[in-house]
Amino acid sequence: MKKLVKLNKRPLCGGQKFTYVLRYTDENGKRKWETLGHTDQRRAEKQRGQKEKELRMGYVESGSVRLRDFLKDSLARTGDQIRESTRRITEVAMSDFIRTIGNIDFQSVTLAHGELYCQACFDRGNSKATVAKKLRHLKRLFKLAVNRKQLDESPLQHIAMPKVPKKKINIYADEQCRQILKAARDYVAERDPRKSVRWDLLITVALATAMRRAELLNCTWRDVDFDAETIEVCWKQNTKETWQWFVKDADHRTLPLTEEIVQMLAEHHAQQPE
Repeated sequence: MKKLVKLNKRPLCGGQKFTYVLRYTDENGKRKWETLGHTDQRRAEKQRGQKEKELRMGYVESGSVRLRDFLKDSLARTGDQIRESTRRITEVAMSDFIRTIGNIDFQSVTLAHGELYCQACFDRGNSKATVAKKLRHLKRLFKLAVNRKQLDESPLQHIAMPKVPKKKINIYADEQCRQILKAARDYVAERDPRKSVRWDLLITVALATAMRRAELLNCTWRDVDFDAETIEVCWKQNTKETWQWFVKDADHRTLPLTEEIVQMLAEHHAQQPE
C-alpha cells in the first residue's frame, strides 16, 4: 500500500545538524511539511505512523481512483501498444477482480486481496491456466502503475502463481501429413474450383511455414513475394479481405517458400478475377 506520509531529514545550521519532518498531502490536496523538531528516528517513525492513521480515517488521497477508473486510465495511457485481444482479457480480469474484492481504491489493494481473488477463481471452476492468465494481466496493470509513479510497489508482486503443466505438443508424422494433404486434394477435386476453398494449398503452406491458422487466413496476395519466394506475416487493418490484427515485433516475420509452393500459388493467383 502506498504511504500517505513520508519521513525526511531537513538540514539545519548549514548542514551540520538536521531535524526530522513529515511530508504529506492533506484532505484538501495541499502539500504539507510538518517539522518534528528532533533527531530521534524511532520517535519520528512512530509520529509518521500516527499521522498516517489520521489521514486514512475517511481520507482518500488526491489523485487516487477506484479500480474501474484505474483500469480505464491505464488502458488509455497504453493506447495501441497492446493487442485488442490483450485489452479485452485485461478488462475481463479486472471486472472479475472487482466482483471479488469490490471497486475499492486501487492504492488500497493488498497481497491478501490477490490471494482471495485467486481462490475465488478456483472456486468458480477456473483452470490453473485461466487463473494464471488473469493474474498476469492484473500484475502487469499494477506494475505499470509503479512505473508511472502511481504506486510505490505492486501489491501483487509476490503473489504465488498457479503452476501450469506444459501442454504436450503433438507433432504430425510424415505419413500423417501425406494423409491430410490427400484428403484435402480429394475434397477440392470433387468441387467447383471457382467456388471452393483451396484447402490443399492452405495446408501445404501451413506445413511448410508453420504459420498459425489466423495468420494464414489473414494473408493476402500482397504478402506473397513471388520473386523472392517468401510470404510475410504482418499487421492488418479491417477491410473486406482481412480483420484488424496487431503483431508483436517477434511475430512480424518473413518466411521462405519452396519453389513448388510458389508455383502452386502463382497458378492459383492467375485464376483469380481481376
